[in-house]
Amino acid sequence: MDKYVCDMCGYIYDPAEGDPDNGVAPGTPWEKVPEDWVCPLCGVGKDQFSKE
Repeated sequence: MDKYVCDMCGYIYDPAEGDPDNGVAPGTPWEKVPEDWVCPLCGVGKDQFSKE
């Protein structure tokens, strides 16, 4: 599964880890992350992420 990096702060979304603190279970691919999810570090939306 591809990792995605926040263009603003450099946070890396790793599907293997997910973002359980914000409701995204480990193993969740980027395509299945909710559209209203935001970067846990800087708060920008999914549209501000690029494939690593």
